[in-house]
Amino acid sequence: MAKTLFEWDYADYPGAKTYPHLFKPIQIGNLMVPNRIKYAATEDNLNGHDGFVTDAGVEYMRQRAIGVVGGLCFMQGVYMDPKRQGQGYVGQAACWDDKFIPGLKRICDAIHKAKAVAGFQLMDCGRVGAVEVDYCHGPSAVPQRLRIFKPVEEMTNADVKTMIQQHADAARRGVEAGFDIMEISGIVGYLISNFISSYTNRRTDEYGGDLRGRMQAVVEIIQGVKDVCGSDVPVGIRLCSEELLDDVRGNTPEESMETYKIAEEAGADYISCTLGWQESIYPVISRDIPMGNWIHLAKRAKEHVSIPVQMAYRLFKPELPNEKIGAGELDQWEICRSMIADPHMPKKVAEGKETEIRHCVACNLCLARLFRDAPMTCYINPVCAHEWQQEFANPKPAEEEKEVMIVGAGPAGLECAYMAASRGHEVHVYDKRDVIGGTLNEAKNAPYGDDELWTCIEYQKVMCEKAGVNFHLGTEVTDDLIEDEMPDTVVLATGPAYSKIEAPGGDSDKIVNLLDVMSDKAEVGETVVMYGNRKPGIGCALHLAKQGKKVTIVGKEKSAGFDVNPSFKWRYMIYMRQNGITVYNDCDIDEITDEGVVVKAYDGIRWPIKCDTVVVSDRGPNESLKKTVQSEGIELFVIGDALIPRNLSSAVHDGYRIGIRL
Repeated sequence: MAKTLFEWDYADYPGAKTYPHLFKPIQIGNLMVPNRIKYAATEDNLNGHDGFVTDAGVEYMRQRAIGVVGGLCFMQGVYMDPKRQGQGYVGQAACWDDKFIPGLKRICDAIHKAKAVAGFQLMDCGRVGAVEVDYCHGPSAVPQRLRIFKPVEEMTNADVKTMIQQHADAARRGVEAGFDIMEISGIVGYLISNFISSYTNRRTDEYGGDLRGRMQAVVEIIQGVKDVCGSDVPVGIRLCSEELLDDVRGNTPEESMETYKIAEEAGADYISCTLGWQESIYPVISRDIPMGNWIHLAKRAKEHVSIPVQMAYRLFKPELPNEKIGAGELDQWEICRSMIADPHMPKKVAEGKETEIRHCVACNLCLARLFRDAPMTCYINPVCAHEWQQEFANPKPAEEEKEVMIVGAGPAGLECAYMAASRGHEVHVYDKRDVIGGTLNEAKNAPYGDDELWTCIEYQKVMCEKAGVNFHLGTEVTDDLIEDEMPDTVVLATGPAYSKIEAPGGDSDKIVNLLDVMSDKAEVGETVVMYGNRKPGIGCALHLAKQGKKVTIVGKEKSAGFDVNPSFKWRYMIYMRQNGITVYNDCDIDEITDEGVVVKAYDGIRWPIKCDTVVVSDRGPNESLKKTVQSEGIELFVIGDALIPRNLSSAVHDGYRIGIRL
């Protein structure tokens, strides 16, 4: 009879009726899990650089455990070697010695307190590891494609056997810490995937050669881990269904499915279906990939194995996984970034509160932070990585209730509004437009998935309504209005002021504003110069290029996309090339002529560019209303692009921080 850790009854949960397949139990090995939801193991860099668990790491996991409402909740993968060659992140938890067990038990206990199933992951990062040492290890010394990673030292036969034993030893420590289910990580270029792939495994001993040989280390790891876990602790493995490494002769999809069969033969109790490596040149999880793009891979996996199949990868909303589980094409819904953005996302689904979910926008800022040795933060969730700071994560009611005027109903103003109102302030939001959303109304029209950014406004709208925020749309705030209302506090969230081209001809009729272009209010010729090489200009340039316009970007920044996080920026660079967009960085428009513009580089060189239209996307701070508020002695805050033009993330974070300070 399968072991049940916690009793859950979803009969009274509205979401269990809407999504019945997500909230039915599943047996994994000898363990019965109450539902089909799993928070997948995710690095967070919140632990000490010595590998010990911290308060921040424990509270981060506690909130995700609450979120899975009885499902699987996996802590981040642990590194297992004292030499730290397998360590891939500076804040990764360690498990190479018994001294780490008490800290790991703290995480396990936090998960259990939420009545969730505690998962433990074993993760040697292989060729993408060695973050604190000079060399990483791998089956063969195949040169790195990505410059940020360390040189690879080929493991000896004895090294391989030691590594296999390290997995078993770490698994034993995980069991002693109280974890209920064990997982082996073999994805995205980590060590196990290095052994499996023909790209990185050129060995001639028993751990190389054909696919069976390349899987031998994996088989021994599965068997060794199962030996120490016993019958009550299931053992699963995450494996690539497609490496997306055809350009370097990686495994074929057919070979990947054979690895699934071999893992099942070795005793794996489930498989987490993944795809892609960090070295793949094809994108997998950014928002330019359509939602649900990869779900067919889970169906294919289930055609090759009889054990449960789990999958994440662009499955941010419950409809599709519920449908596929019902159709027998998937067994469990894995969630990663969606629960970074909103740790209680599945709980809200269960409770019928889907409109209150803060959805991930697939920007990959979380990854960019991790790869740059910084604690993970979220583009859209200001509380991420601050869960342990109660005054930040759960701010107290205001000591003094104020009348707060917020000027601007964009993401900064809305975030500030609902936070301030939820703490007891009387909040009034004004906007001269008759709709909320600020410049996201235009930004969402950019191609390659930018429509997903609008989920931020949808969430904020619901939260403002719930908190009792008062809206005054279609009302422009003037000096007189401020003097008439005389609120206790004014928050200026007016968005940026768009720059004028300070050059001869700067008043030309061919100059139009980016917002008018993105809302189709401006006439745009066939040849266009985009003034400004940050994200707004790039988005608009791609929008126009998709219409068949010939676009040239001219910008002052030394590189285009200065304000785009690096884990997403590379996608824009490719799309600009694919759409024939010419980019001139580190230069300015020196003159507007009848034929077009004259561009001047940093070194003084000038050259003409013919164009029909010049689109201004360059922005600056918005100083309007500031002097009036200050002259009246009213408490003043300036947030978002009105303070300094940046990005959506900065707007949301600004709004939250001021909202809890008022």
